Amino acid sequence: MSFLSEKKLFVFDMDGTVYLGDKVFTDAVKFIKKLRTEGKKILFFTNNASHNTNFYISKLNKMGFEVSEKELLSSADVTAEFLVKHRKGKSVYLIGTPELYNMFAKKGIKLTNGEKADITVTSFDTTLTYEKLKKACTLIRSGSEFFCTHPDFNCPTDSGFIPDSGSIVAFITASTGKTPVYFGKPYNTVMEFICEKTNCIKSEIVVFGDRLYTDIALGKKNGVTAILVLTGEATIEESMKADWEQKPDYVFPSFKEIYNLMFE
Repeated sequence: MSFLSEKKLFVFDMDGTVYLGDKVFTDAVKFIKKLRTEGKKILFFTNNASHNTNFYISKLNKMGFEVSEKELLSSADVTAEFLVKHRKGKSVYLIGTPELYNMFAKKGIKLTNGEKADITVTSFDTTLTYEKLKKACTLIRSGSEFFCTHPDFNCPTDSGFIPDSGSIVAFITASTGKTPVYFGKPYNTVMEFICEKTNCIKSEIVVFGDRLYTDIALGKKNGVTAILVLTGEATIEESMKADWEQKPDYVFPSFKEIYNLMFE
């Protein structure tokens, strides 16, 4: 595993990769602590935009990961930065949780009640209602620009999978015939965002995740080493059948095996 020793930035997906629901993977904690002692940069990146940064930092720290604010990013951060930089002053109707709504508002994004909006943004919304969906569809049919924080169809939990952002988009697309511009993994805006925030280049980065079409594809589509851990969604059989842009460079049952190969 000498190739890993040469990497400077280790990017970790969260739910399904370093924890599952409220269950922490202790080998992930051990591995990341060891990386810190070796002088490696750590970044947690989640597509799950249903919670804010403080929520994730608190959760990770309770699990023993000792995370600082600069070590955590989400699809919500990428989406919000795009809106602030490239759609400044435009009105936005957001389908998202109260936490995501407040985050956007604090960044100065002009949010509406859905009667009118230049842009409609959808996300993983655990407070979703039919009224929200109806407003989004009406706006998009009327020409509102359609954005989505991330494409994940399901969110892994310790009790099974629940519908995620991509499932909400599927409803809207079926009704309107429109597909959104996405901002989460695996899109190159995420890798550009990561490189900018960490001052690392792609050859210095390795990505760890449990999902082929987001985590692994983020690496493969951007020339970054991608490692699948079999602790969440994807199976070894699925990884073997995957096409090149979703085929991991390496597959491990858990971080225990990676730790042993790298450090023992």
